[in-house]
Amino acid sequence: MKRTIDVYLGEIPQRVGTLHYNQEGARESSIFAYDAAWIDRDDRFEIDPLLPLQAGPHFRQKSGDGSVFHPAIADTEPDGWARNVIRRDHAKRRAAARAAGGELPPLVNSLDFLLEVDAVSRVGALRFSDEEGVFRRTVEPGSRATPPSIELRRMIASSRAVELNAETAEDLEYLRGRATSLGGLRPKCSIVGDDGHLAIGKFPSVRDERAVTRAEVLALRLARRAGIRAAEARIVMSDEVPVAVVRRFDRANGGRIPYVSAATLMGVEPTTEHTYAEVVDAIRVHGAAVQEDLEELWRRIAFSILINNVDDHLHNHGFLHVDRGSWRLSPAFDINPFPDRARELKTWISEETGPVASIDALLSVAEYFRIPDRAARTMVREVENAVSAWRVVGGDIGMTSFELEAFADAFEHEERVVARAL
Repeated sequence: MKRTIDVYLGEIPQRVGTLHYNQEGARESSIFAYDAAWIDRDDRFEIDPLLPLQAGPHFRQKSGDGSVFHPAIADTEPDGWARNVIRRDHAKRRAAARAAGGELPPLVNSLDFLLEVDAVSRVGALRFSDEEGVFRRTVEPGSRATPPSIELRRMIASSRAVELNAETAEDLEYLRGRATSLGGLRPKCSIVGDDGHLAIGKFPSVRDERAVTRAEVLALRLARRAGIRAAEARIVMSDEVPVAVVRRFDRANGGRIPYVSAATLMGVEPTTEHTYAEVVDAIRVHGAAVQEDLEELWRRIAFSILINNVDDHLHNHGFLHVDRGSWRLSPAFDINPFPDRARELKTWISEETGPVASIDALLSVAEYFRIPDRAARTMVREVENAVSAWRVVGGDIGMTSFELEAFADAFEHEERVVARAL
């Protein structure tokens, strides 16, 4: 199979380049090439540090669990929950064709996954047009791929059916596009909030033993109290089901803002171990406001330590494009307290500290963040003071005493004591 896809940028699409996809049996590869017109623009920039602004092909081959596409493109791919929905839908279509004695659709490949993402709600500003010039999954007249929040009830029911392996073809048809634009393992959908802004609706899982959606909103609210730029989030009830609605930050004034993960900006594979010291290096090279973002990152690490957010891998950190290849830390997102996990960070503080999630380890690298010791201690105390209000803020968003107590081990621990004593 050989396919050629046009790559655009922005709500008013500007052609950036061409993506060639090749599949020979189990082997997949891709080639990206910038358009000459893009390279000549005054406002041009590299969409990916691994894709320097120069004419000619940039080759990439799929290896292991990595993507066949260059990282900036891969950042817009579905994974986890979304890929599961796509696989289930594809399997049902093949089963229906087999039962009818018709021709079976080909097996799903990497390009199928990439193009199953709804054009309206794809992460960031990259857009992909097929050979017929169509932005895939664009909303057709009289219908919508990104539903309003009043459809939460149907989205929850279809998502639960998938989790319970009881989904119908109608469930999967409904979720295609709506639930295939976002990363992560938990059930979620793109929605248009009551305020008209694009948002993510995150649903409780049938396997949850705690109030996970409420706890994520709690964490984001506490982060904002701690002086961290965090995504806006609230709880919306749908038939007594608490849905975490998180406003998308890659949309503004009717436009799309280019977005890349921290792994992409660093030019590394997210499947290997990396450190916050490496994120610091990437900010120094590509940052639009270096010192502000270093101090912001410092607060976020302190916050993760103090609420035991240990799912802090490099795809849970992102950057928004500012101007001509300079980037800023995006608002914080996917921050969750984990009361039953060991206090070890996915992204190490440094090679010397290892995975340990401790305030002492964080303070040991303050100089690398260009933060004086006294200022570093002050910021940690400010973060701790915000975290200390976790029961009050949890109550404000509707968490019961029983629900709060289930998260106590994530908030009440020795590192809080260390932070208070600074």
